[in-house]
Amino acid sequence: MNKIALFEKGFDETPVAPLSGDYGPNRYFIKRDDMLPFSFGGNKARKAAEFYKEIKDSPTDVVMTYGSNGSNHCRIIANMAAAMGLLCHIISPAQDKSSGGGIHSSGEGREEKVLYNTRLVAGFGAVIETCPVSMVARTIENRKKAYRTEGKVPYFITGGGHGNPGTEGYVKAYREIQKFEEKNGIYFDYIFHASGTGTTQAGLVCGKLLSGDQKRNIVGISIAREKERGRDVVKDSIREYLGADFERLYREEELVFTDAYRLGGYGQYHEGVREMIQRVMKQEGIPMDTTYVGKAFWGMCRHVEENGIKDKNILFIHTGGTPLFFDNM
Repeated sequence: MNKIALFEKGFDETPVAPLSGDYGPNRYFIKRDDMLPFSFGGNKARKAAEFYKEIKDSPTDVVMTYGSNGSNHCRIIANMAAAMGLLCHIISPAQDKSSGGGIHSSGEGREEKVLYNTRLVAGFGAVIETCPVSMVARTIENRKKAYRTEGKVPYFITGGGHGNPGTEGYVKAYREIQKFEEKNGIYFDYIFHASGTGTTQAGLVCGKLLSGDQKRNIVGISIAREKERGRDVVKDSIREYLGADFERLYREEELVFTDAYRLGGYGQYHEGVREMIQRVMKQEGIPMDTTYVGKAFWGMCRHVEENGIKDKNILFIHTGGTPLFFDNM
């Protein structure tokens, strides 16, 4: 099994920079996790580096995961497995391409053009197996069993990098933010980010709880799940990570998860999101995408306006997705 030198060393802190555009009556900053130097970066790279630590000292032959083959998660995991000299097997849900009204699906109208993440996943040599959503759990177990029958050892990573290693990645990111604040004499009143499978948010909240910070607001902008389901998943991840300390540290008000800007679900967006992406690219030179970051940034601006948030230091975490930027230009 090959080692990945970058993961062995560990990531350097990602830059935090002020934004120059007028996004509301606050001071806006962005943490560029899209600049993590592995496979176009992003939050999935942070999480993969933590899963790598478990895999490298194990007898693993096959890295398995679940997710859309056009997702950032699958791109990163497929790249990691290829770099380690391991087979990657992705169980991918059959996609529903329907949409209505002014809501669009990422990649809509371009079915003849394969998404860039999908191209990269294929280029890394991953096996992509598509099945109906209702069959996902059974398909995963069947494939695990089949590999074991062949004498292979599969290592399964839950979709989106869900689990304690993924949470740990953003506990560390929270500590990076605190270091930046201490060094630069600033305090971020709000941290906003895209919340999908919820592990990024779980890590940030755990980082806050473990640090004893009582003031900061961490707001997850859902890009897929409805509030009840999404919030429960994040809370479960927090509980799993904190273990025996959960009851002592956790407070319900720490978990702010809004589904007000999901626009129907995963991969759905409208012209307001696209316009925001174009605006940020023109004003800041920062690429965003319609599925994750651009949608969440648009949602953050709406949330700030609708809740009358003013004169605050606001940090937005760019959680990656650069290849997706080119899918909807």
